[in-house]
Amino acid sequence: VQVMESGGGLVQAGGSLRLSCTVSGLNFENSHLSWARQVPGNGREDVACLGADGIITYADSVKGRFTISRDSAKNTVFLQMNSLKPEDTAMYFCAAHWSGAPGSSRLQGSSYKYWGQGTQVTVSS
Repeated sequence: VQVMESGGGLVQAGGSLRLSCTVSGLNFENSHLSWARQVPGNGREDVACLGADGIITYADSVKGRFTISRDSAKNTVFLQMNSLKPEDTAMYFCAAHWSGAPGSSRLQGSSYKYWGQGTQVTVSS
């Protein structure tokens, strides 16, 4: 399984970026997908997940600003990030194949098996 993110970059506060993540080697349509971010020295923050059933969950810190979506024809999941803030600066990671316990949160990154290498997002003030 390969997970590859792209689309990161430098943007001014208030701007937008769209991250893409292409997943290969698994049944994409039946896979839950997630985005997380991490700043060096800090823990991972799970920011958004999109279930195979279409159920979406966002972290409070990005709710109303970020949108997760998928294009199953292209095996790609997106993260549209609007109204970016300097505190959104982080390495963003995509994850696929959730294997959490029934009833547990799909937003929990530790329950995802496959991760990409990340794409850096830097928001300047």
